[in-house]
Amino acid sequence: MIPTVLADDEVLARQKLRQLLRDEPEIDIVGEGMTAAETIDLVRATKPQLLFLDIQMPGMDGFDIASQLCANKGGPAPHIIFTTAHDQYALRAFEIHAVDYLLKPFTRERLSSAVERARKEISRGDQQPATNGGTVRSGSRYTTRIVFKSRGRIVFLPVSDIRWISAEENYVRICTQTETHLLRETMARLEEKLDPEMFLRVHRSSIVNLQHVKEVRTETDGEYAVVLVNGEKLTMSRGYRSRINEWLTHS
Repeated sequence: MIPTVLADDEVLARQKLRQLLRDEPEIDIVGEGMTAAETIDLVRATKPQLLFLDIQMPGMDGFDIASQLCANKGGPAPHIIFTTAHDQYALRAFEIHAVDYLLKPFTRERLSSAVERARKEISRGDQQPATNGGTVRSGSRYTTRIVFKSRGRIVFLPVSDIRWISAEENYVRICTQTETHLLRETMARLEEKLDPEMFLRVHRSSIVNLQHVKEVRTETDGEYAVVLVNGEKLTMSRGYRSRINEWLTHS
């Protein structure tokens, strides 16, 4: 079970969230806070692993609450999922290592996705915040999550969910198991952020997650291809073949 606290000054918002969370069997709601002070005291008393936190709270905002909780020496701060009707705080939420950022009104499916992300982070243990819009592993400069707007929502995407990335003019397309996202970004800048032990550039316009690679093979026309475990196939440039050969040698 995941001990959880709900913090929102609106009674109806807490009621709706509580009702939606009934479908999440791992969530154990141990308390609800209506003000900043009440929330801080409640978290310190119950030591939850997860906190659903509204940003606009009486007394101080959600970021001030998060700062107070992180400064608490009585134990680790809870993982935070922000809930708000405003999207302008998303990047700031990401910078303080929020698990997710739910824009009201959110769907049951969107909430379930956030809970699953929290469950994974809790099981992995705490990670340290980075300074450049991402989260890095201790001792590493590479991002573990990417934050962006997609189809009217704020997405906090763990890089481990990415299968491959392709370049499309001034954009990159990020492909996961269930969906794709189009970001205004360059391949070069994105490649710099990704751990080369996990991600490998196999073509001028393709980066692949090595965890999803099944095989590398030569096609009938003499070209090389990277085949993923789900059957997807990516073209590999001859100039990049030495990279994957080196990875195969050391893996």
